Amino acid sequence: MQKIIKHPIIILLTINLIIGIFTFQNYGYTWDEPLFYEYADALQYAYSPTNWFSENFDLQNAFGASASDHANRGPAYIIIVYPIVSILKLFLDNASAWHLINFLTFQLGVYLFYRFASKWMSELGAVSATLLFCYQPILWGHSFINPKDIPFLVFFIGSMCFGFEMVDAIINRPAGFDSKTNRFKFNLRDVAFQKILLASFFMGIATSIRVLGPLAALLTFLYALTRAQATVLGSDGKNKFYSFLKLFSIYGLLSLLISFLFWPYLWINPLQTFIQVFAFMSDNPTQLNVLFAGENYQAGEVPLRYLPLLLGYTQTEPVWILFGFGIILAFWNSNNQKRISLFILLFWFVIPVLYVLLRRPSMYDGYRHFLFILPPIFIFAGFAFEKLLEVIKNKWIQIASIGLILLLFGIIPIIQLHPYQYAYYNNFAGGLKTVFRNYETEYWLTCYREAVLELNQITNEEINLFVRREPYIAEYYANENIKIRDFRTEQNQMGSGDYYLVNTRSNEDLRFMRDVPALITVERQGAQFCLIKQVP
Repeated sequence: MQKIIKHPIIILLTINLIIGIFTFQNYGYTWDEPLFYEYADALQYAYSPTNWFSENFDLQNAFGASASDHANRGPAYIIIVYPIVSILKLFLDNASAWHLINFLTFQLGVYLFYRFASKWMSELGAVSATLLFCYQPILWGHSFINPKDIPFLVFFIGSMCFGFEMVDAIINRPAGFDSKTNRFKFNLRDVAFQKILLASFFMGIATSIRVLGPLAALLTFLYALTRAQATVLGSDGKNKFYSFLKLFSIYGLLSLLISFLFWPYLWINPLQTFIQVFAFMSDNPTQLNVLFAGENYQAGEVPLRYLPLLLGYTQTEPVWILFGFGIILAFWNSNNQKRISLFILLFWFVIPVLYVLLRRPSMYDGYRHFLFILPPIFIFAGFAFEKLLEVIKNKWIQIASIGLILLLFGIIPIIQLHPYQYAYYNNFAGGLKTVFRNYETEYWLTCYREAVLELNQITNEEINLFVRREPYIAEYYANENIKIRDFRTEQNQMGSGDYYLVNTRSNEDLRFMRDVPALITVERQGAQFCLIKQVP
């Protein structure tokens, strides 16, 4: 027990796992999930030796029914966890099995964040930063339902964490340097080699999930240059530098190999295909409608303030205050070497933000595609926590202060919004009730689960339920007596007594039957997410 107490991250992860196990089945399918999980099923075709040697082997079979939408999305995460999900599906439905695995993956990210934060500050500061990171409503909500952006966040953190550890291990490995030949040597038991393997694995998987993964390799390389500067000085510096480059090349080559192995789409023409994917994903084209500041925009036409404003409105209130103080404290109390390293850490956040502001790619669904830029914000916030705890002194007051901040600004909103935490807006925005009808809230339609399950309880008669969009989500939860109809293609068949399910994304509920009172309403904190109405 004493050992566990000395490692607070174990306590945090245990608490999270207990909460997650009791709540993961409350989260509904998003509109992105079903086809993405079908993609996971289809991918098994590419990894079957029996198929490889078949005369009819066709790699296109590995991309499933949604090949045009998903083949160019790196599938490394769903390939890795698929065997575990398959076992869980013996006891759970498909949605719940994936939601549990998604949440467990996020917990890996929580641990990696703590591990990386510990490099920069004291254990108390790292724990505080991890708690603030972990209990952000937007991240907590996404951790169950998002099999794309949360895994990328996790593996990007891992790439940074083990990438920096790899560099430190190479630089600080006197036992691995042969003074006679002035060369590095290592074996499987060598710590530096183990770090190279870990860094390469996380880098390769991150790249396969999102083409922005190599940003972590770039930042790791910049960190390596700053750390290697002192090492290469001296009479043997040239040989050391070349040996260092060789080790870093091994890291790069292994990362590319892992990314290739976990991304069948690249197998036919790796370089050309990757360039095409990079160009496509850099712009992220889509025709989705986006509700922002009370106006409807096309995703490629949102205002310049879109990302900065949402970053300000969707993090809990203390985050940016702590971040501001943390930056000042971090740079003020550091030596030149650490300041340079902290600048590299800050680039993790700044470079993607500048890219969005200058390149203006399509933005939609909040900024879920850029969740991976958040960790450095909380690491710098950790420096502010560290100073706060240093000033307070008393251990119990320290714990009470951190606990109060987390309770008021993180845990309570998570409880109040369950299971729609990702729709969170802070009090600077006026809260969820104020932003409703002005900003996107429950944009992924997970509310269909709650609405349809309630309809299941209302009637056992044969009924038609016309669903305005993504009817396959409603169908997953509907009883056999409920016939799901697609409103967009079958609206002319709707008659009196039929039911109509509509979401409030982009205020779609105001476009048809707006004056008919709702039979079922799914809402939180005064914001309506979806409604079921009966046709008069």
